[in-house]
Amino acid sequence: MNVEVQAVSPEEVEADVLAVPLTSGNGLAGAAGALDSALDGLLQRLSADGELRDEPGRVRIVHVDGKLGTSRLAVVGVGSADKVDADALRTAAALVAEEVGDFAEHLAWVVDDSLPPDAAEQVRALVDGTLLGSYHPARWKSDGSASKLSALVLCGSAKGLAASADRAALVAEWTNRARDLVNSPPNEMNPERLAERAREIASSVEHLTAEALGPDEIKAQGMGALAAVAQGSDTPPRLVVLRYDPPEPTHPELVLGLVGKAITFDTGGISLKPALHMEDMKGDMAGGAAVIEATGAIAELGLPIRVLTVAAASENMPGGHAYRPGDIITAANGKTIEVTNTDAEGRLVLADALWYAREQGATHVLDLATLTGAMEVALGDFYAGIFSNEDAWRDQVVAAGEASGDHAWAFPMHPRYRRYVDSVFADMKNSSDLRQAGAVLAAEFLKEFAGDGPWAHADIAGPAFLERSRGDYLMHRGGTGYGVRLIVELASRLSA
Repeated sequence: MNVEVQAVSPEEVEADVLAVPLTSGNGLAGAAGALDSALDGLLQRLSADGELRDEPGRVRIVHVDGKLGTSRLAVVGVGSADKVDADALRTAAALVAEEVGDFAEHLAWVVDDSLPPDAAEQVRALVDGTLLGSYHPARWKSDGSASKLSALVLCGSAKGLAASADRAALVAEWTNRARDLVNSPPNEMNPERLAERAREIASSVEHLTAEALGPDEIKAQGMGALAAVAQGSDTPPRLVVLRYDPPEPTHPELVLGLVGKAITFDTGGISLKPALHMEDMKGDMAGGAAVIEATGAIAELGLPIRVLTVAAASENMPGGHAYRPGDIITAANGKTIEVTNTDAEGRLVLADALWYAREQGATHVLDLATLTGAMEVALGDFYAGIFSNEDAWRDQVVAAGEASGDHAWAFPMHPRYRRYVDSVFADMKNSSDLRQAGAVLAAEFLKEFAGDGPWAHADIAGPAFLERSRGDYLMHRGGTGYGVRLIVELASRLSA
C-alpha cells in the first residue's frame, strides 16, 4: 500500500473516502467539528438523530457529494477524547479499512490535533491500523478476498510526519510478512522453506547474510536438544542464522541476539496433543517468523546496530524414530536433560539456539517463543510475558513492546523457582508434573542456556496466534506478527 502525508486541509484532500475520529464528551470538536462546518451542520444533525455514534467501534459512511474533496466521509467513534490512545486509533483505522476495503482504493485520514497522542504517534497508529487491519489470511481461497485499498493519505503538516508514516508502513509490511509465514500450511512451510525465506530476505537488503545449518551440522555442533526434537520427522531441521552488519554501528561492541522458536508443526510428539485445534499448531513457529522478518525490517531501515538472529526450525512428530519421555539428551552447552514430556519441545530447541547465539557473539539476547499454555491462561491474547536475568534489560524490552503496540508484561524470576527443573537422573528435566508456575518453569529452564550477559525471554503464546478476532485492529483468526514491531522498536532505541 502506498502511504503518504499531505499538507492539505481535510476539506480539500482527494480520496475515495476521508476518515475522521468522533470523540465523546465534547460534542463535535476537533477535526470532526471543522468538517461539520464545511458540511453546514450535517454531522451534528446525524449525531443528534443517533446515526453517528462516538462509542469505540462505531463506523458510519456519510455521502457528501460536492461538499468536500471526497464523496464519502467515514466517521468512526473513538470514545472519550481525553482517553484516546494509539491502540484506539489503530482499531479505528482497522475498522474503517474493513468497512471500505470492498469498494475504495484511496483512503485519507485526518490527523486530529485535538487528540492526546501527538501527530507523529497518530500517524504511526493510523498506518499500523490500516495496514494490519486490512490484512487477510485467506490467500489460499480460490475466489480471493484481498482489500482493494492501495493508497493511504494522512492529512497533516507537522515536521517529520512523512518519515513517521514511511517507517510505520515499512514495519507493518514486515509484520504482515511474518503473518504470512505463520498462516502458511505446514505442508508448505517447513524448516527448509523457512531457511529459503531467510535467504530471500538477505538477498533483498544490504549488509545482511543468511545461512542454515542442516542435520549434520547441528549434530556436529553438539546440539543434542534440537536434534532430538527433530528426529521423529521425515523433514530435516534447520538452524536458520541471519547476520546484519551495518558499516557504522552506533555501538560496535553491542550485538543484539534474536532467537526464535520455529516449530513449523507441533503434534506434541509421543506426548500427543488432543486432536481438537491441532491444525493451529502450524503457528508454533511464530517466534521464528518474528525474529526473521524483524531482522529484514531492521536491515531495510538501515538501523546502525549489529544483529545476530537464530531460529531453531523443526517439526515435532511421533514415529519410530521420535524421542521419548525418559530419554536423556545432551545440549550444546554440555548440560544433560531428562525428557519428561515431548510436548515441551520448544524449550529444547531454544536451549541450543540460545547457546549458539552467545557463542557467535550476541551480547544482548531476546528470545521469542509460543512456549506455554500457562502464559495464555494468565494473560490471554493481548500481552506477552517477559522474563529476564537482568531487570534493566527486561524493562527495556517491556517499554519497546508498549511503545510499538506489541504489549508486554514483566514476570518474576527467583532462584527458588530453579527447583521446578531439577531432575533425579540428569542436570534438569524439561517439564514438571506440578500444575504450578508453568511459564516460569520454562523461563528458568531457558536461563540455564542463556549464557552470560543480558537475556530476556518473551512467551508470546497468547498474542502471536489468535483463535478468534481480538476485537481491535487484529480482527482475523491466525498469526498476528507479534514481535516484529517490538524488535524494531527495541533495535531503534539501542542504536540511538
